[in-house]
Amino acid sequence: MNIIGNFIKGVINVTDKITGDDNPIEEQKEVLKNLLQSGKDTSFGKAYGFDSILENEDIQTIFKLNVPYFDYNEINVKWWHKLHEDQTDVTWPGSPDYFALSSGTTGKSSKRIPVTDEMIDSIKQAGIKQVLALSNFDLPADFFETGILMLGSSTDLIENNDHLEGEISGISASNIPSWFSGYYKPGKEIAKIEDWDDRVAKIAEKAPDWNIGALSGIPSWIELMLKEVIKKHSLNNIHDIWPNLQVYTSGGVAFRPYEKSFNALMGKPVTVIDTYLASEGFIAFQSRPETDAMKLVTDNGIYFEFVPFNPDYILDDGSLSQDAPSLSLSEVEKGQNYVLIISTVSGAWRYLIGDTVEFTDVDRAEIKITGRTKFFLNTVGSQLSVNKLDDALKDIMESFDMEIPEYTLCAKKYEDGFYHTWYLGTTSKQDSKEVAKKLDISLKAANKNYKVARSKALKGVKVFMVDPEIFYTWNNRNKKKGGQVKMERVMKEEKFAEWEDFVKKQN
Repeated sequence: MNIIGNFIKGVINVTDKITGDDNPIEEQKEVLKNLLQSGKDTSFGKAYGFDSILENEDIQTIFKLNVPYFDYNEINVKWWHKLHEDQTDVTWPGSPDYFALSSGTTGKSSKRIPVTDEMIDSIKQAGIKQVLALSNFDLPADFFETGILMLGSSTDLIENNDHLEGEISGISASNIPSWFSGYYKPGKEIAKIEDWDDRVAKIAEKAPDWNIGALSGIPSWIELMLKEVIKKHSLNNIHDIWPNLQVYTSGGVAFRPYEKSFNALMGKPVTVIDTYLASEGFIAFQSRPETDAMKLVTDNGIYFEFVPFNPDYILDDGSLSQDAPSLSLSEVEKGQNYVLIISTVSGAWRYLIGDTVEFTDVDRAEIKITGRTKFFLNTVGSQLSVNKLDDALKDIMESFDMEIPEYTLCAKKYEDGFYHTWYLGTTSKQDSKEVAKKLDISLKAANKNYKVARSKALKGVKVFMVDPEIFYTWNNRNKKKGGQVKMERVMKEEKFAEWEDFVKKQN
């Protein structure tokens, strides 16, 4: 009998029942109040009158009237840079012990996002909530005796003056609770290896020694790791070496483009659970099997606002117009696209995280990530978000029986007008012109604005198919291999010209 596994599963089931139903709207009001109380004596809190906001009955409305939106560049120039000049109590009490390095998918240099002790605790608590939610997935008792392989960035953090720097996955892994260390793979020594390829080689070497029940990480890097393990041990699939693998938790990336290629590495189905861990905090996780949407963590140090996704509100650099209206959780509607704004226990205030989301269930506060503000393709009015691009790509994969784990595109201007120019990462030998024709049809069916644009200045679709390895090499060239890194789905013409030149050299 799986005595330990049955015990753990029983504890999880009981604890989840004891916690009972939550009230996301009331939880959010309390979170904002606590954030303002904690921040009122900081330089930021004094500048924006947190004391007076707290005196009002409707602090949610007064808060958004008093405090402007910030993207990273603006809050860093005006406030966070002071943290690197030995100033304290800037946007949050004290000074942070960590900074999360994040260039995201669009930045040219690393952002340094403060990570306070309170945020570390917030991430841990959200992780516990996710573990408790496993009671909803009807997993067998023996699952709770297996290891979880977390593939993130290196936990060997960089010392910089009085703080440590690294990607949020590395910071989180370096702060795992002691009770979890027995389940955590690849373990502290391997997790510290800086070079991603060396780390994966060590994982592949040690793979036979581990009983892995769950995987966690960005889909593209998880796939590469699994391929290395399969190759090293001459396996048919990953279940040949990890027969008890039952769960995969994705992280902040739509899983749909990877589903076909990921499943090709499996010997049997696994439960895929989406997770939304960003450099700015643990935002949401999938809490039940009936949906692939994720539940916002509404009681844990992050206050959410939602700006209706309107192209008129988005500036050329992807930031928000200060005139853009924001909604609280009590005001959002199902099926609408919103720009996500957060205020956190790390001293981010009305911060544009760069993601867009859509509510699938308002009462449960469940969302799906629909794209990035900078990845919104609106050249000549086509108005395509990443989720629409992913949907069209899924249609292509099903129609032509192709695996396309990576892609990027640009609304590129040719002599006769604009074309949506796609690069698909695939080993398929399908006719690119036929694929382009099908893409065009799928996008017309999915988006009326695209259909209108195609009748005017948007001339059509061009498709180029390249080996997926080229995408990984591109990220590696930009020192972005592994960790939380995601490929740019939509590029501006200048960046796209660099990409096309890079592809030509690779070929």
